[in-house]
Amino acid sequence: MTAETHPAEPHVGAINTKLNWLRAGVLGANDGIVSVAGIVIGVAAATTDRAPIFTAGVAGLAAGALSMALGEYVSVSTQRDTEKALLAKERWELEEKPDEEFRELVGLYRAKGLSEETAQTVARELTDHDAFAAHVDIELGIDPDELTNPWHAAISSAVSFTIGALLPMLAILLTPPMTRIPITFVAVLIALGITGWISARLGGADPVRATKRVVVGGAIAMAITYGIGLAMGGVI
Repeated sequence: MTAETHPAEPHVGAINTKLNWLRAGVLGANDGIVSVAGIVIGVAAATTDRAPIFTAGVAGLAAGALSMALGEYVSVSTQRDTEKALLAKERWELEEKPDEEFRELVGLYRAKGLSEETAQTVARELTDHDAFAAHVDIELGIDPDELTNPWHAAISSAVSFTIGALLPMLAILLTPPMTRIPITFVAVLIALGITGWISARLGGADPVRATKRVVVGGAIAMAITYGIGLAMGGVI
């Protein structure tokens, strides 16, 4: 009788990483929607000519996407460098002070509620199997094989921002001048409601409260830029 085999379950850290990436993508799209919607509505309030609206929208999209990409690249690169430094330090400590590190590992398992005997057994078995993996997991909470790639973060942020930014641009450019602002306003609020609900569900928060917060914030942002566009259009 052969033992039944099961596919390996995904590591919790890997699942959390994917959820964080998905949540970041939704938030990036949300930023693109609000940022470019504010720009194009503000310009549309000042002029009915599609050319300046299109130019402002494209400029806002490009600037926002590049800014998001650069910010994510710098942030994730800094985090990755810190994680690499911590891993290098842990590897050195295991080579230079193995007994002290073993006692530290036992103490960490004792702090989690294991008895001294059980903690000693667990620490010894994990150390014999892979001391480095055991220490970085419980001490640092880092998976050396799952370090975030700054280029992936930068590209993901730029793409998600661009996708979000395309909605208000298309809404305001493809509709008649008399109705383009209200149609864009409604389309943006619906999109913000969807992204707010998704991000709340991914983060385990109350979707109704989060959705209201995002929609109200987006409405206020568009109202302000619309008022600025009206005022500046009259001046210019």
